[in-house]
Amino acid sequence: MRAQIKNVGLIVFGVVAGILISVGITAVAQRETKLPLPIDELQQLSWAFGVIKQNYVEPVDDRKLITDAMTGMLSGLDPHSVYLDKDSLKELDEGIRGEFGGLGIEVGAEDGFVKVIAPIEDTPAARAGIKAGDFIVKIDDTPTKGLPLNEAVKRMRGEPNTKITLTLARKGEEQPIVVTLTRAVIKVKSVRSKMLEPGYAYVRIGLFQERTALDLAEHLEKLDKESPLKGIVLDMRNDPGGALNAAIGVAAAFLPSDAVVVSTDGRVEGAKQNFYARPEYYLWERGMTDFVQKVPARAKNVKMVVLVNTGSASASEIVAGALQDYKRATVMGSLTFGKASVQSVIRYNNGTGIKLTTARYYTPSGRSIQAKGIMPDLLVAETPDGDVTKFHLREVDLEKHLTNKQQAEDKSTPAPSANAESDDKKPDTKRKVAEFGSAEDFQLQQAMNQLKGLPVAVLKPDDTAAVDGSKEKTVK
Repeated sequence: MRAQIKNVGLIVFGVVAGILISVGITAVAQRETKLPLPIDELQQLSWAFGVIKQNYVEPVDDRKLITDAMTGMLSGLDPHSVYLDKDSLKELDEGIRGEFGGLGIEVGAEDGFVKVIAPIEDTPAARAGIKAGDFIVKIDDTPTKGLPLNEAVKRMRGEPNTKITLTLARKGEEQPIVVTLTRAVIKVKSVRSKMLEPGYAYVRIGLFQERTALDLAEHLEKLDKESPLKGIVLDMRNDPGGALNAAIGVAAAFLPSDAVVVSTDGRVEGAKQNFYARPEYYLWERGMTDFVQKVPARAKNVKMVVLVNTGSASASEIVAGALQDYKRATVMGSLTFGKASVQSVIRYNNGTGIKLTTARYYTPSGRSIQAKGIMPDLLVAETPDGDVTKFHLREVDLEKHLTNKQQAEDKSTPAPSANAESDDKKPDTKRKVAEFGSAEDFQLQQAMNQLKGLPVAVLKPDDTAAVDGSKEKTVK
C-alpha cells in the first residue's frame, strides 16, 4: 500500500489540484491503442506541421511546434490538464516537498516593483537584513520595474551555494541598498500556530505539503503542553491545496482511523478507491513513525471550527468536507472554490510530463463538490460590515470546467456573498480584510465565539444573497 501511495498524491499550484495516479495508466493506453487510429486527422496534423515549417514568416523549431501542439491538446480539455516542461515539473516537485534553492523571501508586486512581504526566519534573506516593505529594484543587473512577478521569483531561485546580488529601496534610506547573497535550501513552513487564550488553539495551514500533517501533529502536541486544549480553530482560508497524503494526515489528526477521508472515481481502475485515516495513506516513506500518534487525544474530542473561504480549494476542501460530514467540526466562513477533479501527473523519460484529469473526488458521504464548493455550516462575513471581496472567481467560472454529475449546474449562480450592498453601489475601498490570525480578524473572533458557546454573527440569507447569490455577480 505504501508503494501505491507514493504514486498517488494531490497536487495544487494556485487552484490546480491533482492525484498522481500511475497505476493502470499503461494498461489503459495499451487497451485504447487497439482501437482504430484517426488516420485522416493525424495526416491533417502532419500536413499542418509541414505547412508551418515551409511557409511561416520565420523559421520555427520542430520541438517548439510539437510542444505547442501538446500544450494546446491538453489545454483544450479542461482548465487543469496541462503540459509540463522540465522547469514546470521541477517546480511542481519542489512545491510538494516544500524545499527549493533560493533566498527565503515572501514577495508580492506593488507599483510595478517586487515588494518584500516578509523574509523567512533563518534564511539568507533574513541574515542579510532584508526587511518587510523593502522593494527589490534590481536582481543582479536586471531592473525589476515591469518584470512579471513569476519571472522575478524564477531569477531569485537557483541552485544552492550560487550567488545573487539584489538592489533594494527602503523607506527612510536615501541610497539604494546592495546585498549579495548565497542561495540555500529553503524549507517553506505550511503550518503556523499559537494559543489565542489558555486552551484555545489557532492553527493555520497555508498549503498542503508533504510534511504538513507531521508539522500539524508537532504543533498540536506543543500547544497542548502549553495549555490543555479546550478548542481548536483550523484556518484554511486561501489555502489552494497540495499533497493528498497531507490532507489525509490532517484529517486523521481529528478523526478515527476507520474513517474514510475521501474517495475517487474515474475510468482507470487505480483511480477508484477509498482513502482512510490510516498510516498507510498518509505516511510518504517506508519505515516512518506514525506521527499522528503524537496528536493529543483531546484534539479528537474538543470543540473545533474550520475557517474557509472562496480561496480554499482542493486538499483544503477534502479536509473541510470530511470534518463536516462526520460533524467533527463546524465549518465557518464562505463558500469554497469547488475544485473536486483529480489529475494524473504522468512523466516522460526526458524530464517532462503531462497533468491529465482522470477522476473526480467525493467527500465521505459521497457528495461531489465539483463546481459547487463546500457550503459552510455558518456563513460569516469577512468584516462586521460585510465582505470586502465582492467578486469571487471559482471553479464554476473557469472555461471548460468539469460539470458536477450530482446536480444540474446553474452557471449563472455565483459564489454566496456576505455583502448586502446592491450591484450599483461601489464597494467601500477603505475597508480591508484583517490579517488572518490577528486580533482584528472578524471571522476568527466569530470562531472563538462558537467554541465558547457565545452568539455568532451569522449572515441572514434574506438580506445578503448568501443562499442564491442573486445580489452578486461573478467574474467570468
